[in-house]
Amino acid sequence: MNSYGWLIWALLSAVFAALTTILAKIGIQGVDSDLATLIRTIVIVVVLTGFVWFTGKWTNPFTLGSKTLGFLVLSALATGASWVCYFRALQQGDAAKVAPIDKLSVVLVAIFAVILLAERPSLREWLGIGFVGAGVVIIALAK
Repeated sequence: MNSYGWLIWALLSAVFAALTTILAKIGIQGVDSDLATLIRTIVIVVVLTGFVWFTGKWTNPFTLGSKTLGFLVLSALATGASWVCYFRALQQGDAAKVAPIDKLSVVLVAIFAVILLAERPSLREWLGIGFVGAGVVIIALAK
């Protein structure tokens, strides 16, 4: 486990996980979150179809706007890319190092939210985000 190949995959996982959150935030506007999850999560489509139908939240997804559908599809693709990178990192590195580095997505979500969603975290929130980032650096540099 002397190779740091896992680090690249863990960092890529964090980027894609952050994009998942941002793209879902944009895409979910005007659509039930359960239906949005159904669209994003092809892997569990049978389970979510039953849940959405049973709870009375079913609407025809093709009646949703193209922007909503487009961002939900992009969010699903980012989720898949994150999972691929995360599992590759786990295959090559220690879980105790990979998982915390994957949480760099917390920092990336904050940055992407400022840039893409015009969100403005408070000074206290930035401090917490900075601590998460510092923790990731400490873990990544540990031998």
